[in-house]
Amino acid sequence: MTHILRLPELALGELEQEVLEMLWREGASKPSSVHERVGVPRGISVNTVSSALKRLYEKGLLRRDKVSHSYVYETVVSRGELQCQLITAIADRFPDRSGGALLAGYSREQEYEAD
Repeated sequence: MTHILRLPELALGELEQEVLEMLWREGASKPSSVHERVGVPRGISVNTVSSALKRLYEKGLLRRDKVSHSYVYETVVSRGELQCQLITAIADRFPDRSGGALLAGYSREQEYEAD
């Protein structure tokens, strides 16, 4: 399917998604721990992982606490809450009182993936 609409304020890069998954799974972590689990397998630097953590913090998806000389990052929303927020943000772009168009579009997309 062609991607027509771009929603940069909702966009999460592949690295950001993987970092969120790791934090949901393992809980609060320092950048060095996130790098060990996510960055090393990808062959990327701790600075790149730290930048992804900072972006997620700035998007309001993480909180951070200063511990010694580093931050400890923790998610502030569950996976389900984030999915709900993303779906709501998209639905708000195309108001439909019944919600039928959104549901129909989702159902159609599922049919394409099943073929």
